Amino acid sequence: MDSNNGTAGKRTSRAGDGRAHMTADEMDEQRKQNVAYEYLCHLEEAKVWIQACINEELPPTTELEEGLRNGVYLAQLGHFLAPQVVPLKKIYDKDQSRYQSRGLHFRHTDNINHWFVAMEKVGLPQIFYPETTDVYDRKNMPRVIYCLHALSLYCFKLGIAPQIEDLYGKVQFTEEEISAMKQELEKYGIQMPAFSKIGGILANEMTVDDAALHAAIIAINEAIDKEDPEETMKALRNPSAMLVNMAEDLPDNYQTTLYEAKMTKSEISRNKSMDPENAEHDVYDELLTQAEIQGNINKVNTTVSLDRLMDALLKGDRALILQTLNSPSLAIRGVQNENVDHYVQRLDELKDIKQNNNSNEVVTLEKEEIQQAVNKANLDADKEYQKARAVELINEAIDSCDAEQLLKALQNPAAQLPPVFDYACALYFEEFHNMRDEKQSELDYDEISAAVRVLSAVAKINEAIDVRDPERTLKALTSPEACIPNLDETNADRYQTQLRESKQAKSEIPDSPCDLLTHFEICTCINVVNDQVIEEHQRIEAIQQINNTIEKGEPGLTLKALQVPEAKLQAVVDTQAYRYQVLLVREKNKKSEGHTDEEAELWLEEIQTAIDNANKDAQFGLKLSEGVESTNAALDTSDADKLLESMAVPELAIHSVIADCKGMYLEKLQEALEAKKSQGESGSGWMMNRLKDGSKFYYNNNTKEYKWSRPDGVVKDHGQLNKEEIQRVVSDVTAAHDRELLFQANENLIVKIQANYRGYQARKAYKERLDFMKRQLPLIIKIQSKWKMVLQKNKYRERLEYMKDNEKAAVKLQAQVRGWKARKEYQGRKKFFCDHLAVIIKLQSYFRANKARHDYVTLMNNANPPLPVVQRFVHLLDFSDVDYAEEIELQKIRQKVVSEIKSTKQLEDDLDQMDIKIGLLIKNRVTLQDVVTHGKKLSKHREDGQNMPKGLKGLSKACHDRLEAYQHLFYLLQTNPLYLAKLIFEMPQNKMTKFMEAVIYSLFNYGANQREEFLLLKLFHKALEEEIDRLSKVDKMSDFVTGNPLVVKMIVGFNRNQRGQNSLREMLNPLIIEVIEDKNLRINTNPVEVYKAWVNQTETSTGVTSGLPYDVTTEQALKHEEVKAVLAESITRLTEVTDKFLNAIFTSLDKIPYGMRYMAKVLKAALEKKFPEAAEKDVLKIVGNLLYYRYINSAIVAPDAFDIINVEADKQLSNDQRRNLGSVAKILQFAASNKGFGGDSSYLAAMNDYIRQSHEKFKKYCVEACEVPEPEDFFHIDQYSDIVTIAKPSIYISVQEIIDTHQLLLHHEDQIAPDPQDPIHELLEDLREVPSVDELLGTDLPEDEEMRKMLQTQLGKTEISLTLSNKFEVPEDDQADVQQLLVRTKRMVVDVIACQTGDNLLQILDSPASEEQEELHQSLVKKRDDRDHRAKIDSEGGLMRQQSMSGDTRMPLSMMKTKVKKNLQNLELHEVVTRKNGYQDLVNMIAQDIRNQRNYRNSRKHELMRVRETVRSLQEKRMFYESQIDYYNRYVQKCIENLQQKGNNRKSRGIFRRDASQKAHFESLKYSAAKLHEKGIILEIGTLPTNQFKNMQFEIKETADPGVFEVQAKLLGMEVKKIDLVFQDLLQLQYEGVAVIELFNDAKVNVNLLIFLLNKKFYSAGK
Repeated sequence: MDSNNGTAGKRTSRAGDGRAHMTADEMDEQRKQNVAYEYLCHLEEAKVWIQACINEELPPTTELEEGLRNGVYLAQLGHFLAPQVVPLKKIYDKDQSRYQSRGLHFRHTDNINHWFVAMEKVGLPQIFYPETTDVYDRKNMPRVIYCLHALSLYCFKLGIAPQIEDLYGKVQFTEEEISAMKQELEKYGIQMPAFSKIGGILANEMTVDDAALHAAIIAINEAIDKEDPEETMKALRNPSAMLVNMAEDLPDNYQTTLYEAKMTKSEISRNKSMDPENAEHDVYDELLTQAEIQGNINKVNTTVSLDRLMDALLKGDRALILQTLNSPSLAIRGVQNENVDHYVQRLDELKDIKQNNNSNEVVTLEKEEIQQAVNKANLDADKEYQKARAVELINEAIDSCDAEQLLKALQNPAAQLPPVFDYACALYFEEFHNMRDEKQSELDYDEISAAVRVLSAVAKINEAIDVRDPERTLKALTSPEACIPNLDETNADRYQTQLRESKQAKSEIPDSPCDLLTHFEICTCINVVNDQVIEEHQRIEAIQQINNTIEKGEPGLTLKALQVPEAKLQAVVDTQAYRYQVLLVREKNKKSEGHTDEEAELWLEEIQTAIDNANKDAQFGLKLSEGVESTNAALDTSDADKLLESMAVPELAIHSVIADCKGMYLEKLQEALEAKKSQGESGSGWMMNRLKDGSKFYYNNNTKEYKWSRPDGVVKDHGQLNKEEIQRVVSDVTAAHDRELLFQANENLIVKIQANYRGYQARKAYKERLDFMKRQLPLIIKIQSKWKMVLQKNKYRERLEYMKDNEKAAVKLQAQVRGWKARKEYQGRKKFFCDHLAVIIKLQSYFRANKARHDYVTLMNNANPPLPVVQRFVHLLDFSDVDYAEEIELQKIRQKVVSEIKSTKQLEDDLDQMDIKIGLLIKNRVTLQDVVTHGKKLSKHREDGQNMPKGLKGLSKACHDRLEAYQHLFYLLQTNPLYLAKLIFEMPQNKMTKFMEAVIYSLFNYGANQREEFLLLKLFHKALEEEIDRLSKVDKMSDFVTGNPLVVKMIVGFNRNQRGQNSLREMLNPLIIEVIEDKNLRINTNPVEVYKAWVNQTETSTGVTSGLPYDVTTEQALKHEEVKAVLAESITRLTEVTDKFLNAIFTSLDKIPYGMRYMAKVLKAALEKKFPEAAEKDVLKIVGNLLYYRYINSAIVAPDAFDIINVEADKQLSNDQRRNLGSVAKILQFAASNKGFGGDSSYLAAMNDYIRQSHEKFKKYCVEACEVPEPEDFFHIDQYSDIVTIAKPSIYISVQEIIDTHQLLLHHEDQIAPDPQDPIHELLEDLREVPSVDELLGTDLPEDEEMRKMLQTQLGKTEISLTLSNKFEVPEDDQADVQQLLVRTKRMVVDVIACQTGDNLLQILDSPASEEQEELHQSLVKKRDDRDHRAKIDSEGGLMRQQSMSGDTRMPLSMMKTKVKKNLQNLELHEVVTRKNGYQDLVNMIAQDIRNQRNYRNSRKHELMRVRETVRSLQEKRMFYESQIDYYNRYVQKCIENLQQKGNNRKSRGIFRRDASQKAHFESLKYSAAKLHEKGIILEIGTLPTNQFKNMQFEIKETADPGVFEVQAKLLGMEVKKIDLVFQDLLQLQYEGVAVIELFNDAKVNVNLLIFLLNKKFYSAGK
């Protein structure tokens, strides 16, 4: 062997060099290494061959077996061999994304079955087929590789696949890879298939004369060796050789190819024969088999046909190309003569590409490449035909003037046109109709395509116009397909407005054929807007010019600027130039005042307003001047009436005019006119009047002209009065007239005013006198008091003299009166009490209650409650009979709950096994007797019910000490969660679930009471923080969710216990029932499924084929309005139902278990600590994943699996119901994670707004869920709780669980407790090595190994009750532990203050106790002892006080106070209490204990109610499982009846027991060992040579016991051995993957083939 032989060659050389020195074991090891290397070569050969077939990269050789398990590559190989029966769309998980993310799925077996179907299609003999489990479960992968080699050789013979290469000695593998493969082969425990015998087996499977075929093949090989083409051709023509497809003109090619193949095979055979002792020789090791000869003939034919095809392509000979493609040697599928032009085009392109990739060298196309080119060319031709037909339909639709028909024709996928929109149907029709009229002939494809492209763009523009989004409209206008010229992005809003107005105007036209704007109309609107913009720019320039001219201050220039046509100003008059200038300057100055910019410019509206105001001012000035002129004319004619009429002109605005004074007005105005005439010249006609704003207005009466500024050379006319002068005279006359009338009309008022004034003077004088009296008031009072004093003294002296004269009578009278008044008051008070006795009692009770409430509030809220208040409630610290009764009941129910949980769990596991075995029964995997046996086991579980765990009394005395040590150990594991938290992550992932269920839950009694739940939450807390802190697992926050965190699974699993399940049930049950019972609710958001359902319904209701394709894409399905309508309805219903679930979840936050919410709080805090830079929304997403996805989502998706609803055993949820719930759960999950629809699901994008709104609610929900108190506050548990409780903690655990826990702790001791001083080291040292079950229980087991193992297994399930205790608890020495000393001191102080009163503790301790107080104390002790005794009897020893504490409280009161003083001194030294405040700290602690005791009693009542409900729910669940057991038993019984009936109705016997009434008839079979060896059943028989197998005979005979066969072995007619063969055992071996067994201790038998033989000969219906 040359150097290319690699590792195999080196290994063979070493074996050869050291053969004389190798032992038998070494030689056997060498042989195994060679077998492993050879198998690796076969793997590499299969890998290379599959890659060549499917054109896809496979995993490395050492990973190929694992890579084939999902069947994807095998199914692709099946598609290559038989694409008709295995299309690519049938392959499950084709991209292997599901397999890579979640591993194997049962549907992967479908891929393996597709491979089997493909092999059946090509005709591979079934002898080579492996079992499905050989691939999927990797039970016999060598058989799978063996089948692939046989398939390759068979397909090569048929010419449909390349030949597999022989790579033995040509590939290299490392020693590690070979050793690993050797170990894998040893695991299989099977004999390696003979790969070299595949050709012979294929030949034997053919139904021909074996001898004739053998002789013909040998003759062909001999002819090949002679290298004579003609003789070889003659041998090939021999009919016995069964060779086909031989070309008479290719003898030289056949000779050359066959000779090379034979030489290669001979060389390989010689290389494999270097180890003659281990090699198996065969005649076909060096000769070509019939399959190999046929394969090489096909190979030559194919090569020659490919060369001819390449020549034909170079010549361009289409006829020759068609002839070659249709030749059988190429076997190209789907060749159609009319598509030859497309074939030539595709083949030329392929040849050019391949030639360019090979440096322009001459290349030959492969058969697969040609097939692909032909397939593509056929598709091209079909597309061209479909496109031409579609164009014809479009023209027909235009001619028919049917808009709907035209739309469907345009939307036909075969037309290959751009997207066509339904809403633009009229637009397409109108435009195409116009195009057809203009052309006067049919439209071609290019015209239609270009028109559709433009019209679709126009339709999008119309759609954007309706949306009223300028940006979207501009985007649609600027689309290249729209072809809209002269667009300006700055005019987007104007375009939108103009287009919308035009579209609205068009829609209002009656009988308009199309409401959409056409391309011409859109372009017209664009041009209109552009023209408007240009005009506006010109106008702006004109306005700027006007502003510049105003600054110059020249009215003439300003007038010219105003008259510019581009400005488009109205009513500009030349004579108003000066006024325009003045008003414009004034307006501009005014505008400048409000701006920081001094050069503020006037806008168009402001300029136009100034012009209009100037024109109005001119009109006003003219009318004003004409009014003045008319007034002067009336003065000249002395006409008073005309004067009054002239002054009434509105513009003149002469006020205060009174008609009665017209004569006076005339007289005074004439006087004023005469006076003015005397001052200057008259007759010029010019006058000046002022307008309202003070402007001067010059007017000439003679010429009627006016000026805004005084003209040069103008002389004022003194012969006329102006407006101001007229107004002055009128005002003076009117004022004089008004005064005169006023005095006449108010004479009485004048008199009254005078009287008031006189009164004012009198009051003023009186006030001055009164002020004087007030100022002198002290003196006045002093004078009056002096006088009154004199009068009172006189009266007193007189009275005093009278009293002295009658002193005795006065005293007697006073005594009589006082007595009478006292008696009267007493009698009245007494009568009042008698009359209101009930009210008085009520007041007293109210007072006492108020005092008690005040004391209670003081106790509960005051930081330092007084001692008397504490004394009032100190009796609450002692336990009453009710407390003991409730504790006993609670302990029993807890024990019952744990037992129910374990029993129900076991029942559930057994039911699962029952399901599996019934399924295997159907598949003939197990016998019916196994199922019946398992059913009896279930019945026993149901009848036995719950077996209460055994306590310590059930153990032997020798094991008691060891179990007591375990009590200390488990107490430490319970109360220190760090140990288990670390142990969880030290264990392998696959063992963690079992450890959780078997140990941790048992250790914490499944959280059955508050203490265990509190401690379990502490464990979860530590474990969760530990998992997040491990950087190797959580590198970024999102990995925590995607990594399937272990602790989260533990948390959710615990909170899905009965209490959590009840919460979910209460929250979700009504809604899920509503969804399930709503028969009209069908939520389906898959467009393809909706489309198919619609087609099916249409055809079913009409009975006519719809003509629609059944297999469509999502886009095609969404084109149908019916599908859109159903989807819209589904989305609406989905939103409504989801909203109900959301409201139920959000309003049921208080129903979420506290443990779940607390873990959410811990998770949030841990993530924020680990990732301080993370946004709150990202943290809340992960919290939401825990609360919703992990906890709630599964209950919605599968409510029957999580006991949210009750489903009977023979009823299940329908697919529609599950899809409805799954759709709701999907939307809720998207809302929780803020994930929207897009991409392939864009048709559901309408729900994204709803999802975003719901996500905001979810964020608020998560924040509120995390707002819970700490466990210490929630459960009211602290470090003293275990000391002050009545019952010690206890757990119920099996012996095997104890042993497993002990072993795990020892194995990971250093990891969980790195500190050498850790107390767990001491406990594990006390326990020493891990005991066995019998050692722990002190049980003697028999010596028989099997019996011993069976008994150990049974004893390992024995459950015992461990009453946990702390080994490191304080002993009797009071100074050992300050905390324990404090607890005992508190207990004694409680007894002291319960018997003796005082203002503070120091006073009570210093005062001596009386006898009555001592007697009271002793009565309390006796009462407590009696109660403890009764509780101990009732609870069977489960409830008892700690003896050390009980001893302290039995002492006399005086001794107890002495000990209390001593303890207080010690506590004061440790700064726990202080004497300075009278030991108030200790009183505060007692008050806190009273508060906690109350909370504990309340929580105990709630817990009693909760565990009772839990027991009830578990019993309901048990009843449900029992109904399933009954259902399964009835099913199994029915199977038995059917099979027995079937066995009675046929002659052939099955594996079940016959009816005793039938006559026994037992069949037998006789085979020689050679025949069985030929069938592959017997592989070898000890040392018996193969040529002696014909002398060995086996007889297989049925027995009276169904399924049991008697097998006799005879050698030369003499019986050698006899055994009973149980068919059930064979099935079990096959199920476990055992392929080879030994019979008679030396005969190796193939199990699968033996089962096949027995089934065929004894159990087959057609035998």
